Amino acid sequence: MTTTMNLPIPKIEGTACHDAVSCFVLSVAQKISFIDDDMIEYLNSYRREITMKIPLRKDDGTLVTIPAYRVQHNNARGPYKGGVRFHPEVNLTEVRALANMMTWKTAVADIPYGGAKGGICIDPKTLSKNELERLTRAFTFHLGDNIGPHTDIPAPDVNTNAQVMAWMYDEYSKSHSHDALAVVTGKPVALGGSEGREEATGRGVMYVLREVARDLKVDLSKSRILVEGFGNVGYHGARLIQDELNGFIVGVSTSKGGIYNSKGIDVKKAHRYYLEHSYLKGYPDVDFMSPEEFLCADCDVLVPAALSGSINDKIAQKTPARIIIEGANGPVTATANEILIDKQRVIAPAILASGGGVIVSYFEWVQNLQQYYWTHEEVNKKLERVIVPAYERVRDLSREKKISLRQAAYTIGLEQVAQASILRGTGY
Repeated sequence: MTTTMNLPIPKIEGTACHDAVSCFVLSVAQKISFIDDDMIEYLNSYRREITMKIPLRKDDGTLVTIPAYRVQHNNARGPYKGGVRFHPEVNLTEVRALANMMTWKTAVADIPYGGAKGGICIDPKTLSKNELERLTRAFTFHLGDNIGPHTDIPAPDVNTNAQVMAWMYDEYSKSHSHDALAVVTGKPVALGGSEGREEATGRGVMYVLREVARDLKVDLSKSRILVEGFGNVGYHGARLIQDELNGFIVGVSTSKGGIYNSKGIDVKKAHRYYLEHSYLKGYPDVDFMSPEEFLCADCDVLVPAALSGSINDKIAQKTPARIIIEGANGPVTATANEILIDKQRVIAPAILASGGGVIVSYFEWVQNLQQYYWTHEEVNKKLERVIVPAYERVRDLSREKKISLRQAAYTIGLEQVAQASILRGTGY
């Protein structure tokens, strides 16, 4: 296991790091010769923050107001791009960090987008389908011209899906006479969505794990793999790792806990059980663990594919994982990252490893604009042809500069965005 792929993030004196992403950005930006302090401040600021109180008439006639946000971080390289999540813990600070991360994710993948993110502070499980549709449409209406096919293109994220995107598209199209199909991505295939979009983030995770394992000469069929999160990213990531890489999956988890079997778990069977029962506890022939116990269970590879910040200092100290592939956005905190680096762990950062979703979203956007569509197989091949070279660029810079994969990825992203900003004359 090489140690040149992960080196400590330098301490930043006198600079406030409000989240892990800001810390990573600042630590790398200070080392890029053509990025001065003014550019650093610009790159770590936000173009627009939209804070809303969305009125929702419940089925019982009561009226409630629900906090909602859309943060547009940077559009130097193209339209803003980023998902919309529905979650009771959504807040402006989180959405800012996620929008920031999207800017670097699109730049690392070298697709012509900037970064944005949106969220509504609600547990969608507490809403009926009709209430969820009314809320989605109200959110879209309130965003108005702040989104658009060439302005800002939302997509699914935590607790949102193709149906939510279909409602957003339909609501937006009511007030825009031009063809608005490309206003959102992640739509149903029957409504202009792309083949392969649902599994795209998980497939990207699989491709990145495959490349890391090849470079480190790790046999995934003999490596114990844990996947945190059993939603869209976690399930498809685990399924594809098992089916296409013959990866040895020993555990999968949800927010309520995880199941572990040292002899392996059939991912598809476990997922069927989860869909039927809405939880994993009770699945036969496994040990059930709390979320914290699961993250510290015996493994060689850990794929955090749930929410931000799940790997904190305590988990970082305890997890035996030698390889961490970030399927979620920002699952490793800044201080946990330093602990893992000191322990010589190899970490494929989210701005690289979870890029499959936005890459295939880009494909969907292109297909919508051209009105020409590709097969599932074509989409998968195109995704591989984008994300594997992105990994190779990050890996090669990591080796050349003897820095971590995370530092290398942020260096590439920052250089791309800073160069575009300078060429456009932004702020100068």
